[in-house]
Amino acid sequence: MKSPDVDRLRSEKPISFSDFLQSYNENLPAAFPRASLALLREFKKANASLFKEGNLWSLDQHRKKVMDWLTSRQLKQL
Repeated sequence: MKSPDVDRLRSEKPISFSDFLQSYNENLPAAFPRASLALLREFKKANASLFKEGNLWSLDQHRKKVMDWLTSRQLKQL
């Protein structure tokens, strides 16, 4: 019997706003912009369709999108 993929289960698990913020910034390469509460609120407002579950986030669904959004936002400000 195959054991469950712990990393996949962790990344798919719905988590709170603050847990997502902490997990997102954890082990993030120095070249990537960090997230903040204000930036995540702005991301959520701009991407409301990603939040059909209310205020629940998941690393699997949101991390890459937040990373891309923060990078493009940073480039626009230059």
